[in-house]
This record gives sequence, structure tokens and C-alpha cells, in this order.
Amino acid sequence: MRSVLFAGVSVFLLTFPVFAQREPVTAVIGSQFTAFLNNDAETAFSYAAPSIRRIFRTPQRFADMVQQGYPMVWHPAEVRYLDLREVAGSLWQRVMITDQNGAVHLLDYQMVNLGSGWKINAVHLLKGQADSV
Repeated sequence: MRSVLFAGVSVFLLTFPVFAQREPVTAVIGSQFTAFLNNDAETAFSYAAPSIRRIFRTPQRFADMVQQGYPMVWHPAEVRYLDLREVAGSLWQRVMITDQNGAVHLLDYQMVNLGSGWKINAVHLLKGQADSV
């Protein structure tokens, strides 16, 4: 009995740091969604990590990429946050998005903490995963 309790407490203590970051992480992602819905490329770009900002250089180039490559993110009909997990030292937030046509998409957001707050470092569209949700 004691070993089962110890195992449960150990799992909780190991995963607590990830759970403690859930609200700040989802707040950043949600704020970027709000900016996209308002067609506010400059604010949306402000939530991107420095590496992403260096690649696209301007809010408009970033917005063009999102509109063309991730149209479900630009104007989602519904957003649902799934699991937040740590993989190789990085936090990944899984997000389920329903687009304006009713199609469901799963995306993984890689988050980076810059000390001044969380930023979005990468977004991966998970092909073929939405059918299993």
C-alpha cells in the first residue's frame, strides 16, 4: 500500500510543473487566436517566439503564412485545449480546432518560456489524427 501511495505522489510531483503552466500557455495561444479572429497580424505576431519572428520578419508575412498554411487557425469556429505535455524538455500543447466548415484538426503547439512569458515556437498540424478524437 505504501509503495502505491509513493508511486502516485511521485507521478503527481513530476507532472505538477507541467500542469502549473497550463493556464499561462493556453492564455498565450488563446490570445493569438483572438488576434487572428480580429485580423490583427501585429498582435498575433507578438506571440511568436524570436526564432519565428526572425524567419518571417514582418507581421504581414507571418499572417500570410498562417492564412495559407493554417487556415483553420486564422479563423477557427471552435478551439479546445487538450493535453499539455513535456517532451525532451519542451512543452507541447495539443489543440483541437474546428474550422468554419466543421472539419476538426489537431495541432501541437511547442511553447518556449522566455522569462518574460510564454511564446509559440512551432505549430505542427497532426494529419489523420482528428478522426480518432
